[in-house]
Amino acid sequence: MTDSDIRLNLGRRSLLAGVAGVLGAAALPSTAAQAASAQTRRYPPNWPDPEPYGLADTRLDLWPRDDNSFILPLELRPRDEELGRVWMRDTYVNCFVVDGRPVYVATGTTRVPGLEAAGPWNDGIFVWVAPSLRGPWRLVDTTGIRPGAEKGKVWSPEFAGENRPGRTVVAPWQEYWYDDRFGKRGQAWAPEVHYFRGRWYIVACMGDHSRKVGSFMLVSEGGIEGPYRLIDGNLDKPFGDSFIGGPNFIEPGAYHHIDGSLYAEGDDAWLVLHNHVYAKFRDDMEDIVPATGLPAFQQRPYSPEPYLEGAYVFKHGGKYFLLHAAWNRTSTGPDGGTRYAYDPPGPGRVQYQYDAIVAVSDTLEGPYSERWTMGVGAGHNNIFRDRSGHLWATFFRNPNFGHWSDPSRIADAAVPGVVRLEWTGPRGNRLYVQRRRTS
Repeated sequence: MTDSDIRLNLGRRSLLAGVAGVLGAAALPSTAAQAASAQTRRYPPNWPDPEPYGLADTRLDLWPRDDNSFILPLELRPRDEELGRVWMRDTYVNCFVVDGRPVYVATGTTRVPGLEAAGPWNDGIFVWVAPSLRGPWRLVDTTGIRPGAEKGKVWSPEFAGENRPGRTVVAPWQEYWYDDRFGKRGQAWAPEVHYFRGRWYIVACMGDHSRKVGSFMLVSEGGIEGPYRLIDGNLDKPFGDSFIGGPNFIEPGAYHHIDGSLYAEGDDAWLVLHNHVYAKFRDDMEDIVPATGLPAFQQRPYSPEPYLEGAYVFKHGGKYFLLHAAWNRTSTGPDGGTRYAYDPPGPGRVQYQYDAIVAVSDTLEGPYSERWTMGVGAGHNNIFRDRSGHLWATFFRNPNFGHWSDPSRIADAAVPGVVRLEWTGPRGNRLYVQRRRTS
């Protein structure tokens, strides 16, 4: 794939399309010309990107809107009654075929009663299921595993008492702990649920306030409700290497690659980690190979490259799409107007939207194309197909900073949202939030 297949100059494209259309129609029989014309109209066009590379596309057509998205009506827990909906970050949704039937799953980062955020601690991972995307969405029934415990909670640091010789549910580095600054500490972030080779897996991350920060994987010994245990490769630490990173209250060496994701193709599975590395799982799915020194995707970074989160790989149309979440920051441009760009923090730069940016490749490892804006405010998401083959992405409206943190909008932030996507076909090979117009 060449750059011209991915990033088209609008003026040149319009000119060539006009000339080719006239000559092509004259050269072909009428039925063939009609078929070619129908094929051309079948896919929406790529949009030209803002220049230079690294500027964000903020057009309203790339926002989740009432006409292309909705909030999942998830079953409420007792803690959700006052708000009237589930408070959720890092929303994840997928559809799997189990015993010949579609099973929709949803999960994400939630908070405990009394806290405004999902830290410095939360109480683990909840999972919802539904027969269709519109619902009804019900918490998985965990009452047979933990009678009297809160329904739908499939894993938590508080389950450390379930550890047995040869079976670890919560590793020591995942347990709650306490300090003078934050008090109770430890939380699970950004969980994903996967059905692979007839077994249920959860990939998640211990967050900034944990003893060790990084990604881990659980495997169910039953159904989607569990019970889950930790895989062997995470008994002592998260996946990958430790490095210096994160907030200054994290101890050196305690920070590993976050935002873990699982990508499966056929009988093989790979771990995708923040924000640029990957590794293949062992055949028994108990660890990755190699355990450290992970290979990196071949990407086209911005200059300078900002902090990216939420790496996720999705395959469609024979191509690999690599998603990231990036803060679109506003600043004053050279012409005095507002500049929207995926810049690192700096003087005069204000967080605006937490966007989904995407690149495409012929292979998993890359090289990947230049990135484009797939969805405004739709960062830290995943893409999935519904039972009919339609493409969707998740979004949650980041409540911490930017547009959705404004007091006038905060009540509508942190939602389990899904938005319809459109594909620009085998020539354009782009995914966008479903747009209202195509020109």
